Amino acid sequence: MSEHSVTDPSAETAALEGGAPPIRTRFRAFLPVVVDVETGGLQAHSDALLQIAAVILRVDPGTGRLYPAETHSCHVEPFEGANIDPKALELNGIIPDHPLRMAVPEREALRKVFNPVRQELRQTGCNRAVLVGHNATFDLDFLNAAVARTGYKRNPFHPFSSFDTATLAGLAYAQTVLAKAVRAAGLEWDKREAHSAIYDAEKTAELFCAIVNRWDEAVGRPSSFSPA
Repeated sequence: MSEHSVTDPSAETAALEGGAPPIRTRFRAFLPVVVDVETGGLQAHSDALLQIAAVILRVDPGTGRLYPAETHSCHVEPFEGANIDPKALELNGIIPDHPLRMAVPEREALRKVFNPVRQELRQTGCNRAVLVGHNATFDLDFLNAAVARTGYKRNPFHPFSSFDTATLAGLAYAQTVLAKAVRAAGLEWDKREAHSAIYDAEKTAELFCAIVNRWDEAVGRPSSFSPA
């Protein structure tokens, strides 16, 4: 698991009492969490989930800007009977049985990623996490399939709602390919690191934050939602 902590989440709670509006008010009590998965193919119910990464976002209480705060990731053991397309492995560079992958079963992988998200929900007062992804339906389908296979009962993510950075980047930068959208946003992109769940999730997080912050600065932060 990789973690990059920038600000103590207690600062988010403090913002509920004054200062910059917290993340809870920005997204109508939903917590956006960026997720990227690497898989053994394109079919969520038959192809292996091989790696998952989730980036927790926070609002800086001083500036009101959204930023990537923590990354949690895990390599995943293919479930019994899972299909693995060699072409998918050529793309993501994963060797499923490599001893240094330190992969864990799907249920354990979900626990490792979900527990920090649930903690963030408690810290911020948000009701549910919403997956942010580049072509988000793909990642959400694989996440939901793993939840169904393992019978996981404490999934913090909304089962069908998502924020899609492919759509948002098409609006903001006229680019829908992740690498091109990241560069159009003025961010760095290293193609040698691409197709790692951690790298792609962190770059998607930077892109989402750039779009949200650009909107808020140009148009103004929405204020239609007030927490009870």
